[in-house]
Amino acid sequence: MRSLLFVPGDSERKLAKGLGSGADVLLIDLEDSVALDAKQSAREITARFLAEARDTPGRPRLYVRVNALGTGETDADLAAVMAAGPEGIMLPKAQSGRDVQHLDAKLAVYEAETERPDGATRILVVATETAGSLFGLGSYAGASPRLEGLAWGAEDLSADIGALGNRDAAGAFTEPFRLARNLCLFGAVAAGATPIDTVFTNFRDMEALRAEAEEALRDGFTAKMAIHPAQVPVINAVFTPSPEEVAKARRIIDAFAEAGDPGVVGLDGEMLDRPHLRRAEKVIARARAADGGS
Repeated sequence: MRSLLFVPGDSERKLAKGLGSGADVLLIDLEDSVALDAKQSAREITARFLAEARDTPGRPRLYVRVNALGTGETDADLAAVMAAGPEGIMLPKAQSGRDVQHLDAKLAVYEAETERPDGATRILVVATETAGSLFGLGSYAGASPRLEGLAWGAEDLSADIGALGNRDAAGAFTEPFRLARNLCLFGAVAAGATPIDTVFTNFRDMEALRAEAEEALRDGFTAKMAIHPAQVPVINAVFTPSPEEVAKARRIIDAFAEAGDPGVVGLDGEMLDRPHLRRAEKVIARARAADGGS
C-alpha cells in the first residue's frame, strides 16, 4: 500500500467518490469525522457501502476506522460492519500491542460467526495519538499476525499534550511530533509492519504535500494517509519507485546473486554491502506492491 484515503462513513457521496480515487486503501471513518449522534447512521451507511462496493473492478481495499477501545463504541462498530466483510480495521488511539491483541480476539469471533477465514481481516493502528502511546511503540512486534501497518498522528497528540500547535512557522513538525513520527517508524519496522506517514491537512498545497511525502519516503516510510482525493495521485507518485530506481535495484540484486551472494560486491566502481542489497530488495517489493495496488 502507498495511499490510504480517509472518507467519512456517514457520507454516501464521499464514499462513492473515494471508490474511484485511485487510493490503495479506502479508510471508511466511523471515528473523528462522524458526530456522536450520527454514529449509528454511519454504521448502517458503511455496512451497505461495503456490501455494494465489494465487486467493483479496480477498487481500493476497504478498511474501516472504528472508534477507540476505550469509547464504548467499538463493539457496535464491529457488529455493524463485520458481516459486510471489510478487508481491514483501523484502530485509533492504540496504546500498545495489547490493544492489537484485544482487537484480534474480537475479529476472530466475528470471522467465525460470518464464516470468513481466520485472520482474513487485517489491522492497521494509529499508534501515537496520546502521550502514553509513545511508550508502547516497541510492543507491537509479535502482537498479532493480522497487524499490517502502524501510522502516526499529530492532531490528537497535540490536543493530548496541550500543545498550541504541531508545526513551526516554516511548516515543519516541531520536536515532540518529530519524536512521535520517528518512534512510529522504528516501531513499525521492528514489528514487520508498514510504516505509514500522517496526513497533510492543507489539501490545496500539493507542492508541500509532495515535499513532506518525499521526506517520509527518504526516512523509511512507505505509505501516507490522505484526507482528500486530490492528494492521492501525489502520494502514489512519490511512493512508487521510478523505472530508474527499479532498474538499479535489480542490478544490485543480480550483482550479489552472480557473485555467489557474498558480503560485498563491486558495481560501477562502488563497493556495495549487505545493507545495499536489503534496500534494493525493498525497492523491488514496493514496485511489486504498486503494480498490484496493494
